[in-house]
Amino acid sequence: MNEKELWNLLDEVMDPEIPVLSLVDLGVVREAKIVNGNPEIIITPTYSGCPAMKVMEEDIEAVLQGAGFDEYRIKTVLSPAWTTDWISEKGRKALQEYGIAPPEQATSDKNVLLSHPKEVTCPHCGSRQTKMLSQFGSTPCKALYQCNDCKEPFDYFKCI
Repeated sequence: MNEKELWNLLDEVMDPEIPVLSLVDLGVVREAKIVNGNPEIIITPTYSGCPAMKVMEEDIEAVLQGAGFDEYRIKTVLSPAWTTDWISEKGRKALQEYGIAPPEQATSDKNVLLSHPKEVTCPHCGSRQTKMLSQFGSTPCKALYQCNDCKEPFDYFKCI
């Protein structure tokens, strides 16, 4: 197996909280290489206390074992810290189609510092007339919003 095939294999591992988003498209998988015939994978959590990291690692192990690897190395690194900038365009599209508004701006949200409400596009109808209901949605990395036009609630993947 070469590194391109390894990346393709890892693209099959889905985020346990967002099953339409692969760990590769989420940006959790940072490096994947073959060393002495064995995979070495470097992963970074979306935040240091992410409770899904153990499941992510086990899911990567299962895919590697399913591909016939008995020996592999999965290393978790915290620096540099994960950022929503690492979510691929394919991942952003998958979030949108799944009903989660993807992060809209690179890096952190500076609107909070300027007392401007965050403008988020509704993933259901495309309206920009939305409001935040809670800083936390279905997981700590998402906020709960509601569309003022279609009235549907939705998660927004926070910019980090």
